[in-house]
Order: sequence, then structure tokens, then C-alpha cells
Amino acid sequence: MANPSILILPGDGIGPEVMTEVRKVIDWLGARGHAFDVSEDLVGGAAYDKHGVPLADETMAHAQEVDAVLLGAVGGPAYDDLDFSVKPERGLLRLRKEMDLFANLRPAQCFDALADFSSLKPELVSGLDIMIVRELTAGVYFGEPRGIFEEGNERVGINTQRYSESEIERGARAAFELAMKRDKRLCSMEKANVMESGILWREVVTEVSKDYPEVELSHMYADNGAMQLVRAPKQFDVIYTDNLFGDILSDCAAMLTGSLGMLPSASLGAPMANGRPKAMYEPVHGSAPDITGQGKANPCACILSFAMALRYSFDLGDEATRLEAAVEKVLADGVRTADLMQAEGGSPVSTSEMGDAVVAALEASL
Repeated sequence: MANPSILILPGDGIGPEVMTEVRKVIDWLGARGHAFDVSEDLVGGAAYDKHGVPLADETMAHAQEVDAVLLGAVGGPAYDDLDFSVKPERGLLRLRKEMDLFANLRPAQCFDALADFSSLKPELVSGLDIMIVRELTAGVYFGEPRGIFEEGNERVGINTQRYSESEIERGARAAFELAMKRDKRLCSMEKANVMESGILWREVVTEVSKDYPEVELSHMYADNGAMQLVRAPKQFDVIYTDNLFGDILSDCAAMLTGSLGMLPSASLGAPMANGRPKAMYEPVHGSAPDITGQGKANPCACILSFAMALRYSFDLGDEATRLEAAVEKVLADGVRTADLMQAEGGSPVSTSEMGDAVVAALEASL
């Protein structure tokens, strides 16, 4: 039987640095009976520099064939003046759209060792473990018409919020399935008070809930949801929301945990012939051009994204749990990259040293 296949797209900025640490984990697993066929290619600004586009057609075709894609980060100030059609982020959006990765899973988990790093009081975030499911391939980011047009004597920017029943439904089912494996609570967030798409969203989610009678469903306007996330975040288990609100709410939830450097994500699509979902895994943080090449980047979000790949793409749940526990152990032991240092001082470890510490914790766990 062939080994599971992974396409690594390190991307720009700190992407290659954090992905190097994931490679260490992949090699560690390979030496212990879990080998992967790993290939690597370009995306974002790196792809533009070589091909003149943020994602080459050959790379897109390869992404469609593998069992999972691991992506680092895209973008940077060097590409700010590019035409919108070839900006680095268009490569990421193309991957999501053409792979039909409709369910974006963004966990927000606060490790006890990092409770003091949150902008909220430790008692509000200690033990936090919520999952935001963001619909990823429709909504205002993809709706038509869109663009900047001349209207009278001025320009008008137009983006269209558009959702079909089927687009809402398939994401809702993914969210309900996750809720069934967790605390069986799901909160659906939209703006049904002012948006027709929100009315349809609420109706479809309510209809899907009939197939999951064990899951407690609640509804909340997205603006109230943002407020509740910073007021009492532990009231939530699984949150399901649309593309735009999910983008905003998941970044809000990310900071509850203390650092964007700790947040992974998974983007899942329909099952392939082998039964595995099409999938891409990436840290929530950006390319961080201000620290690129300095060995300061926190690789934990990228490592934890690979843990999600082990769980959702490769049926290696025990190994995923072992890897997550290794990250938690390293943090509990006081190992910190610069983003996790307290103001009173201390000596941060480098990106490479953090990766080595996680691998050492994995080895010690055997």
C-alpha cells in the first residue's frame, strides 16, 4: 500500500521557517512506522517570483491529487503593489475554491501554561476549547457581481453576499458532525436581523439540526457573538458561521488564547475516492515579514496544524493527541518563543529550538 501523500507549500515570510519544524515531526513519525510521501512546491509571492502567478496550474493539479496539503503563509510588503489578480492571497483562495474546501475548522484552545498571555482574565480563558467552523468557498468573498465601477461622478466598490441552500447545508453538516464528537452544542451565527442571506442561513441550519437531535442548537447574531467571545468564551463549544463572519470571529477567538502563533486550522472538502476528505492545513498566523529570517517565529501553530492532518486526513488520532500533548508539555516546561515571553524578561528559544523541543517531548512520551 502506498504511503499517504503530502504536498508542502511553505509560501512566504516565516512560512518556510515554521514548515521546517513540521518536517522534523514528519521525519520522527516516519522513523516510527508512519511514513509519508512528501513533495514541496511554491505558492503566494514565492510562486509569483518564479512563475508570474501566485499558484501555477501544475501546483494546483498536484494539490488535487495528494491526500493533504500543508501550507505555511502567503504575502508580504514586496507584493503590496501587485494587481489584485496576482496578489499572493489569490493563490490561497484558488486552492480553497478549486479544491472545494468548504469547511474551515479553527480551534481556539488555551493551554493552561498560556492563560496569562490572553488579553482576557485567566479565569475566562483557562481551559478554553472551542471550534469555529467557517464556510469557506461562498459568501461575500466569491459572490458576483463584484469589483470597482464608475457610477455617475464617483467610483463604487461592490461585493455580493450570496449563499445557496446546499452551500449552507454541507458546512452545517460538517459542524454538526464535529459537535457530535465534542460537547454536542452548536451555535450558528449570522445576521438574520438585517440580511436575507442570514435568514436563509438560519432556516437551513435549523432544518439540518433535525438530523442531529442530540446536538443542542442555538442561534446568535454575529455581532453579539463577537461580544460574547470576549465576555464569556467558554459558553461555546462549536460555532458555525459564514465566510466573512468566520474570518473575523476566528481571528477574535485566536487572540483569546494569547498568541496567533498557537492557532492551527484545517480546511476540509468532500471525500475523495479513498474516503479521505480533500484537505489543506495551515496556521492562522500570517507571513510576519517583520521577523522573517530571524529565527523568532513560533512554529507551534504549524505543528498543531499537522496534528489536525494526522487526525482528519490520516486516521492517526492517537499520534495527533501525542503531538498535541508534546506541544502542551513543552509550554508547561516554560519553553517559549519570543511571542510567548512575559514582559519581565527571560530568554526566548529560536524557531528551530522550539521544534527540537517538541520532537524531544515526542520521544520522551514513548
